[in-house]
Amino acid sequence: MAPEPNPVEQAVARAVRDNLERIKRTNDELTQAVSDVVAACSSSRPTNALPPMLRAQTAAAALSASLEVLSRFIAMALQAGSRSPLEESITQAIGIAAPEAPAAPQRPAPIVPAPQAAAPSAAAPARLEPVEPPSYDLEPTPPPPAPVELELPVGVAGVGSEFDINQLTPEEQELHRRANRVAKVSMQDIKMLRPDLVRLGREHRDICIRLKDDIEKAHREYDRRFKPIMDHPVDYFYRWLVEILADGDPSLLGEYPYATAGKSR
Repeated sequence: MAPEPNPVEQAVARAVRDNLERIKRTNDELTQAVSDVVAACSSSRPTNALPPMLRAQTAAAALSASLEVLSRFIAMALQAGSRSPLEESITQAIGIAAPEAPAAPQRPAPIVPAPQAAAPSAAAPARLEPVEPPSYDLEPTPPPPAPVELELPVGVAGVGSEFDINQLTPEEQELHRRANRVAKVSMQDIKMLRPDLVRLGREHRDICIRLKDDIEKAHREYDRRFKPIMDHPVDYFYRWLVEILADGDPSLLGEYPYATAGKSR
């Protein structure tokens, strides 16, 4: 049977596990940013690739720094692990509570014995107070996660009181944040690439008909990447479609071809 890990090993394992979770999220962010760069490169405007490229550089730098810190931490933990916790406790107890060494004994001068009522009692030996074992908690208690704030279109209601994003799992919160960003970027690209069709669609109130091919292509990608949250009562694709292409007026869309729980304003 394998021996149970000591407190140092448990603390190191906990720190490594927590850091690996953060590194995984940073890696996912880097992968997402690279995908956005690849998608933007297919556009006729090279400047479309600049924002996702900056995000990719930031995520790569964060990932590199996290791996460097984690590798140094593991190296230091392995060096400190050569001594057992018992040895560390004994060493600290000796350094804290051990009495000073007595001076070298000197030969007393001969004296004349005198009668005494009682012999003096021997000095009581020094008593060591128990020393609490050192704490191996390497990490402070993490603060509670900050609430997720999404940039939503002006005039479009956010997530209602009946649906609180901050009550979801961290993975679902991240999907909501990405879905909001991807939907906004998709509508901005369509507006930049098809300005004449957007203008005519607003004039004739048939944006979804005139831009059918571009909207369908963007919606297929949106549905593929964010299918786990498609049944949630919020639709970022529709909201940014109204805000950017229809200039905030849903009546300019014409017939919206997709069912959405977030369509009501």
